[in-house]
Amino acid sequence: MLERAGVPAVSICTEAFVVPARAMADAYGVPGFEFVTIPHPIASLAPEEIESNVGRVIADVVRILTEG
Repeated sequence: MLERAGVPAVSICTEAFVVPARAMADAYGVPGFEFVTIPHPIASLAPEEIESNVGRVIADVVRILTEG
């Protein structure tokens, strides 16, 4: 919805939610919506582990936000 309003956005989900994320994109009429995935689970991670996950996907986040 943000993208439709002209606001660049990127969704980040854990690998466990890839199938529901794709289903939501389809349901909202954006089957090609690109999102970023990180390992699951995250709730029990230490801050350093979260930072490591971010480091692995930040280039994709920036690319998605600046494409277009």
